[in-house]
Amino acid sequence: MSIQQAIDELRNRLGDRLSTRDADRAPKAHSESWVAAPPPDAVVWPEDAAEVAMIVRVAAEHGCPVIGWGTGTSLEGHALAPRGGISVDFARMDRLIAVNAEDMDCVVQPGITRSALNAQLRDTGLFFPVDPGADASLGGMAATRASGTTAVRYGTMRDNVIALQAVLGTGAAIRAGSRARKTASGYDLTALLVGSEGTLGLITELTLRLHGQPEAISAGVCAFPGIGPAVDTVIETIQMGIPMARIEFVDAVTARAVNGHSGAGLAEAPHLLVEFHGSPAGVAEQAERFGEIVVEQGGGPFRWSARTEERTALWRMRHQAYYACLALRPGATAVVTDICVPIARLAEAVEETAADIAASPIEGPIVGHVGDGNFHAALLIEPGNAAELEAAKALADRMAERALRMGGTVTGEHGIGMGKLGFMEAEHGQAAWQAMGAIKRALDPAGILNPGKLVPGN
Repeated sequence: MSIQQAIDELRNRLGDRLSTRDADRAPKAHSESWVAAPPPDAVVWPEDAAEVAMIVRVAAEHGCPVIGWGTGTSLEGHALAPRGGISVDFARMDRLIAVNAEDMDCVVQPGITRSALNAQLRDTGLFFPVDPGADASLGGMAATRASGTTAVRYGTMRDNVIALQAVLGTGAAIRAGSRARKTASGYDLTALLVGSEGTLGLITELTLRLHGQPEAISAGVCAFPGIGPAVDTVIETIQMGIPMARIEFVDAVTARAVNGHSGAGLAEAPHLLVEFHGSPAGVAEQAERFGEIVVEQGGGPFRWSARTEERTALWRMRHQAYYACLALRPGATAVVTDICVPIARLAEAVEETAADIAASPIEGPIVGHVGDGNFHAALLIEPGNAAELEAAKALADRMAERALRMGGTVTGEHGIGMGKLGFMEAEHGQAAWQAMGAIKRALDPAGILNPGKLVPGN
């Protein structure tokens, strides 16, 4: 393996779009959570798919690791370079290529962010719904099979990527899927690459399903006397078939955090934050029925509004909850983790997790996309404090074990990255995990794509 030879050859081809400067490499050494790694040896900025293929071919010839980079908002170290190599930054591949309004889809390059896409779609009456909170790149969201606050209604990236183009570990460029609404043709390579975390290919183009902008939107918030009634409200709402666009949970600690961070004025108690999409009459009916369930579960009052500025403030508060929680302990970082369980086990999982955190020396606010059984904990630790880091990792491990015991998954949306690699065999079984490794070797025989992640022996 000669990383330097690959760098030298690529510098000759890309000029100043390859950098080995510390200022360019250093940002690629950190994730949004506790996971860190040494910086890559170089950063490159391709401008089209042909350049991505060339970069991968050169890297494969020299056995040089290649790691894709979007906006760096992942939480499990997916885009870090623990074995060095080249970080491929897609910032210059950020165009909206085409909008097919009649078919309700669009074609984008991987570096465009979800907010930039929706800004360009505004006049079409369409929007892209997947909202992980962070203004992530669409390529990164596809690679990690991202979801977020709207997944309960609109699905995850798995449901909204129709087709894609990617460069495999050999440098071969492939197209997976089509713009047709269904197919019975061959292996589903689109689904295989979505969520592969950059270990099978670098995504160079995405065809995305779009949705009509709702005629009316309302959003609201309500408090509950405990975690159980809040989660039971979620379960009953889903079972009643109320078509929620968002249904989010924050615990009492998070309510205190957002009050301090944004002056939200919430009671220091568990809350649900909800949103409804539809016609004016439909939205009003949904809000009224949800309010009845809240009262039945001992919560309330349920306050809701269709005013844009009030809805925007509510979801800005929710999306900034992570930073609000960090402010509970100035200077802290966090071990951020998520699990997802069947809805029927959700209350049990959240309450067990809350009790486990309360019995530990770690403060850990809990939030969740509870409409699909997914919740998160931000375990606050002092940077450099090894004892606290180990205590937080032990809590996160017990959350993962709890999810598997309840028939769930160790991650609903954060992905595996470097942080959860140790749970892959426990969740999938040895044979299935080894099968993933065999797929990896077939598509990336030199093992250069995002090594050290997701599969055994990588």
